[in-house]
Amino acid sequence: MLYRLFFNLVFSRFNSETAHHLGMFLIKFLGATGLARLSQLGVKKGTTTALGLEFSGPFGMAAGFDKNAEAVSELGALGFSHVEIGTVTRHAQPGNPKPRLFRLKRDLGLINRMGFNNDGADAIAARLARLRKSGKKLPVIGVNIGKSRITELEDAVSDYAYSAEKLAPLANYLAVNVSSPNTPGLRALQAIDQLEPILLAVIQKSLGKPVLVKIAPDLADQDVVAVAQLAKKLKLAGVIATNTTIRRDGLIEPASRVQAMGAGGLSGPILADRSIAVLKLLRSNLPEEMAIISVGGVFTSAEVRQRLSLGAQLVQGYTGFVYEGPLWARKINSGLSA
Repeated sequence: MLYRLFFNLVFSRFNSETAHHLGMFLIKFLGATGLARLSQLGVKKGTTTALGLEFSGPFGMAAGFDKNAEAVSELGALGFSHVEIGTVTRHAQPGNPKPRLFRLKRDLGLINRMGFNNDGADAIAARLARLRKSGKKLPVIGVNIGKSRITELEDAVSDYAYSAEKLAPLANYLAVNVSSPNTPGLRALQAIDQLEPILLAVIQKSLGKPVLVKIAPDLADQDVVAVAQLAKKLKLAGVIATNTTIRRDGLIEPASRVQAMGAGGLSGPILADRSIAVLKLLRSNLPEEMAIISVGGVFTSAEVRQRLSLGAQLVQGYTGFVYEGPLWARKINSGLSA
């Protein structure tokens, strides 16, 4: 409640991307002062085993929040069992022109067309190496990799392979992102004939680390099943479902305002139904040992518990953190342990 008041009084006065940077500053402050770790006092968390790894619980931070691995330990201290950084591309890139991040307060949603803005695989690998050597307590670190904007689609394989080679030694798992709507042509790589060589190249460079593929909620059911079949064929560690959507139906915000925001991926509770449907479809088409990380529309511990009951091994969130604040993971974990 206090955070909601603070959000309305302070963060809502800034554009969404500036508010995000302020939020990152706050997270780092909480980590530096030890307040982040103190926020977890009294929370009983069990361990979760998935991807051959041990997690301090099932709930983690989805890719897109910490693009450059700048607040990994702090997010872990706030209660996230794993942090998926990125999306990281081979080449550093500024992303799309601003403004590119918008809040839909009535829907508790976000529209973003950030465009994989990040420091690039080399710089982020160096940052992760320093973090690994720092001695800080760290959550499980996933590294989400994508195609550079300047790389032609026909050269996508080498682009993903480069990032995988640089980042695999420093990651606990790798996530192949072919589902963001904000890089031209990227979603075409979800087609099986395009996806298979990318995944094979990443597996070859993974040093045996778990490799997952992240898919869009806008895939038709038969395409979801086709991805599941490919995942089985290649013996992937699992599938992350789902990314943001390009759909705009069912929103409370006036259509004129949403239209004025323009293109981009929509996240928030509006995604929940489709995310759950894709989870069920994947679970019925994947063997039990293959993990599903469910993401999309998760705000409460009850919703996390529901995803787990439907066969997800791990659950991720992002948009809820924007609206619920730095104690969000604590609330989720407390609810799960109740």
